[in-house]
Amino acid sequence: MKELVRIRQLRKTFKKSEQQELLVLDNVDLTLYSGEIVALLGKSGSGKSTLLRIIAGLTKPTSGEVMYAGKPVTGPVPGVAMVFQSFALMPWLTVLQNVELGLEAQGVPRDERRSRAIEAIDIIGLDGFESAYPRELSGGMRQRVGFARALVINPDLLLLDEPFSALDVLTAENLRGDLIDIWESKKTKTRGILFVTHNIDEAADIADRIIVFGSDPGYIRAEVQVQLPQPRDSQSNEFRELVDKIYRLMTTGPQERARRAIRERYLGIGYRLPDVDPSILAGLIETMDAPEFASKIDLPELSEHLMMDIDDLFPLIETLEILGFAKVADGDIALSKIGSSFAKADLLERKKMFADQLLSRVPLASHIRRVLDERPNHYASEERFLSRLEDHLSEKEAERVLKTVIDWGRYAEIFAYDYNTKMLSLENPD
Repeated sequence: MKELVRIRQLRKTFKKSEQQELLVLDNVDLTLYSGEIVALLGKSGSGKSTLLRIIAGLTKPTSGEVMYAGKPVTGPVPGVAMVFQSFALMPWLTVLQNVELGLEAQGVPRDERRSRAIEAIDIIGLDGFESAYPRELSGGMRQRVGFARALVINPDLLLLDEPFSALDVLTAENLRGDLIDIWESKKTKTRGILFVTHNIDEAADIADRIIVFGSDPGYIRAEVQVQLPQPRDSQSNEFRELVDKIYRLMTTGPQERARRAIRERYLGIGYRLPDVDPSILAGLIETMDAPEFASKIDLPELSEHLMMDIDDLFPLIETLEILGFAKVADGDIALSKIGSSFAKADLLERKKMFADQLLSRVPLASHIRRVLDERPNHYASEERFLSRLEDHLSEKEAERVLKTVIDWGRYAEIFAYDYNTKMLSLENPD
């Protein structure tokens, strides 16, 4: 197969402050070939969209090599088109005018761009809506305009940044099917598609190859070749086996096991705690302890049961592991002894268990409690802890992590927080 894009030792950092940098992508090696659809699968915030923007020439890497058609990418690439998660349409322009925008920017004569835009609109299934404005269209139709605007420039490579995530389930399924039909019928000159997703079933349904992305920083964890012919049956044994394989790679691959071991041993104050509501966590533990589940639960089965994708489910699973309520192994999850006890306890007992696990396993929580215990008035400002977190995290991420641990601490009743004064305290100091 002919090579479209080659990426070698790619690294991307963003400045957090004058002294600190946030590493977003690290040592990424990837080659895209003509004639394939590739899915970039991973949690939100893992750097997938940043990688897409680097390939398109919209963002520069910090180091490494990005080649398109044998030439270095140093700016926007004429042969590459991108469809964003948000519809990004000009509300004052009609469908036809929105689709023509890219051609107009390229200086294509009016008659030619009009005929090409009409053809793209017809291909994407919006014939008859040329004169409509975005406000008249449903979310699915607006995203189709985004596809038409990308396809009208006849790109070699089409980049899709979570193009279905803002749509309802049925609309997304319909649009995915139409995209596959357009690709297989060769109605366009596009030779390759790279799309970002956090939906495992979506990746398994569309892609010829799936790149499993890890996070903190973003890196390629694994690569899966998909041999299933189109159209794919999501209920077939082969499809479910593929989904199971991806779950195992995302949770218990060699690199993930190593990262989990490091986390368990060295989880520090600056760890990026998942943003999880304790009440939702308690509900998940109850669900996992239900009679219909055995001692261990298949992660795809749990995901389907809860109707959650990896962006919703994985933070919950990570929190269960951090707090010692569950353990993941070989694509399965099982409650620990304390997790099973938590499921059967009443509210007051649960708060006590949560408090014990939080103080013993989350350094930031124990640090806050220790500071409050040691102070004569048992008060401290949130700024004191934000300052400490900003030694490890960006300002925005430090605020998010502190808010998370405050919510956990309030649920466990190990400290209190006044939103108006931004002060933490012990309501009933021991």
